[in-house]
Amino acid sequence: MSNDYYNILGVSKGASDDEIKKAYRKLAHKHHPDKTGGDEAKFKEINEAYQVLSDKSKRSQYDQYGQTFDQAGRSGAGGGQGFGGFSSQGGPASGWDFSSQGFGFDGGDFEDIFSSIFSGGRGGSTTRRKRGKDIQVDVEIDFAEMVSGAKRQINLRKSTICDRCDGAGGEKGSELKTCATCGGAGRVQKISRSFFGSFSQVAECPDCHGVGKIISKKCSKCRGDGRVMAENKLDIEIPAGIADGQTLSMQGAGEAGGVGGVPGDLYINVHVRAHKEFKRNGQDILSSVEIPFSVAALGGETIIETIDGRLTLKIPSGTQSGEQFRVKGKGVPNLHSGSRGNQIVKVIVRIPKRLNREQKRLLEELGQLGE
Repeated sequence: MSNDYYNILGVSKGASDDEIKKAYRKLAHKHHPDKTGGDEAKFKEINEAYQVLSDKSKRSQYDQYGQTFDQAGRSGAGGGQGFGGFSSQGGPASGWDFSSQGFGFDGGDFEDIFSSIFSGGRGGSTTRRKRGKDIQVDVEIDFAEMVSGAKRQINLRKSTICDRCDGAGGEKGSELKTCATCGGAGRVQKISRSFFGSFSQVAECPDCHGVGKIISKKCSKCRGDGRVMAENKLDIEIPAGIADGQTLSMQGAGEAGGVGGVPGDLYINVHVRAHKEFKRNGQDILSSVEIPFSVAALGGETIIETIDGRLTLKIPSGTQSGEQFRVKGKGVPNLHSGSRGNQIVKVIVRIPKRLNREQKRLLEELGQLGE
């Protein structure tokens, strides 16, 4: 994979945190391996880039040392001895295999690795709570629901807290013992050697998985993981005024994080079906109405459709085809204030294709009067 993280996400070097997050969500949704046509390799590459650029300290290191991190490692790891062969895929020289874990939304191992590098690789406890994976779903609403807001119930099959052990991973009454492998620290230190020298790597303990404790008797349902796969029904509210393609987030509604972990988030990508009569332009709704030539010339009234129902629109005399009229308060609500925009109605004057003698005579007289 390329280490040009800004190009991977399609953002400039000066991009804001919001721009980086928006680009990441768009690309991750597009290439997620669970989607039809998804690209797992590209998905991992996108997540790798986001894990660095979304973290201020990691991004600072990345900006300082260019497109590779091995220069940063040479200055900070192994007591100044340096190391080489460090790439996003690892290799024989580095002794790191990123591909064995992959880069999901939680990015756990990725963060552990970099926290070891940037702290100089000196070890110490870096135990942190595991975070469950984020989930993305797509929801479709119609144009009227976009204006009024909507509710949906979605079904998710995801990892949830085990209901037998309440996420603890052990049977009721089982004891917790200090992990003999890590001594309760949750991390173990490994020394890796390469052509350029040796350096230390602090990694999650393989036996207690970072918890520091070992359960004497694992839960028979989740086998000590604290999570099980289950069907979940979730009610979501889509606010009035949301635009097509916008994403809503629900904190903690993603995958469970396992023993001692925290859940991921749920991202809801909203799609608005097109309407046969209305179009949206910001907070305004655009529409059109045909009126007879006589109403355009003499003035009158016509019935128009709005998202809230029918209204009577007054037409002044001398109205030209293509003129627009504004109907206040019949547009789209603002997502934050709730105030509604307007409906802009374009008038199209209907010219009769065939005229009888009387109609022709009247039009001729009208034309003479206008001369």
